[in-house]
Amino acid sequence: MTKITSICCIGAGYVGGPTMAVVAKQCPHIKVTIVDLNEARIAAWNDVDVNNIPVYEPGLSEVVAEARGRNLFFSTDVDRAIEEAEMVFISVNTPTKTYGAGKGMGADLKWIELCARQIARVSKTDKIIVEKSTLPVRTAEAVRDILHNTGNGVNFQVLSNPEFLAEGTAVDDLLNPDRVLIGGDANPEGQEAVQALVDVYANWIPRERILTTNVWSSELSKLVANAYLAQRISSINSISELCEKTEANVNEVARAIGTDSRIGPKFLKASVGFGGSCFQKDILNLVYISRSFGLQEVADYWEQVIIMNDHQKKRFALNIVKDLYNTVSGKKIAFLGWAFKKDTNDTRESAAIYVADELLNEQATIQVYDPKVEDKQIYADLDYLGTRSPDLNKKGVTVSEDPYAACADAHAIAVLTEWDEFIDYDWQRIYDGMLKPAKIFDGRNILDHKKLRAIGFKVSGIGM
Repeated sequence: MTKITSICCIGAGYVGGPTMAVVAKQCPHIKVTIVDLNEARIAAWNDVDVNNIPVYEPGLSEVVAEARGRNLFFSTDVDRAIEEAEMVFISVNTPTKTYGAGKGMGADLKWIELCARQIARVSKTDKIIVEKSTLPVRTAEAVRDILHNTGNGVNFQVLSNPEFLAEGTAVDDLLNPDRVLIGGDANPEGQEAVQALVDVYANWIPRERILTTNVWSSELSKLVANAYLAQRISSINSISELCEKTEANVNEVARAIGTDSRIGPKFLKASVGFGGSCFQKDILNLVYISRSFGLQEVADYWEQVIIMNDHQKKRFALNIVKDLYNTVSGKKIAFLGWAFKKDTNDTRESAAIYVADELLNEQATIQVYDPKVEDKQIYADLDYLGTRSPDLNKKGVTVSEDPYAACADAHAIAVLTEWDEFIDYDWQRIYDGMLKPAKIFDGRNILDHKKLRAIGFKVSGIGM
């Protein structure tokens, strides 16, 4: 039976970094090396001050501090790390394609293929390859095909081990997961590889929480899990618009239906819309796969989740315009929050990006404050859309390091991320510094609207 003593992870991002740091913490007998071609990112992971690591997650700095230099290493020497490892995790980016067949829906697997070719070229001993990136169903087949046809005659086993962590609670999710899913081949070699990975996780996770399936079920389960969660958000957001027309309160509706044990209370919080690296990408993947098999009704069903989410973001922006007398041209709108959710510095597919883009089209001036997102990331997010030139984005958006300065002289405030600190601000001070009537658009329904109205604010929430 294969006993793992050395692991390599290709990709030092939001999945690879935290996952491998926790593996190293919980398995001090296993050498864990995280590799990435991005020298600046690796340098940040190796920073003497662990508070400067490139991924912000509560508790992650402490985990890295405990294991780094003992059995956790960060390096740009990809070949050496692959060669030394018995198990190689692939945790690289799989963005939605921006070109060619499947543009805007299918996953771009070029980084996965490059990893597979590099593993095949470097490996001189048998290895277990673990898909950690979110991938379309049957990607393992492509990886296996490359490994077996371009390698040096060594044996490879390919496993699927999707991540189910939520950013903002990643460390706790990794230490105390609902389940760990491992997919492998049914033959003896495949099952031996599965057991080797089971044994790694079993160092801290109860065996009954480690689920094993075939590779294809594992790959599909990741897409379906995210699709179901996103579907719940789009569903409650669709009801929020109805609530605004009927004088119902979406929070009360969510509480009423959430107490039904068949429904449950999670992911029933209405908002400006979901973001993050997975939900939209995985649903689009599901839509693309369904269409490729001719399952038009299945594809249409899941695509509606994305359509509803896009509608919610646009609706929020246009409500700001409407409430500011149908024009925001030259008006200052303060954004509180840019990250897609609290307790992370990840901005991928954040609702704030699209709300800002819509308001910039209306010639608004936007000032952003986020406690963890740097200004260069905010501009990069807007530039990536390609709606206007980088110079125009910088002209229309400024970034502040102080929330009170961001809100000073603003016509309105838009709350785009549910950071806890926003709740405890001195809202009287903010009110005194704003243009009147002072308006707040609470895109996360986190503020005390009654208290704010008593101060003098005009407050608009989602679904109320």
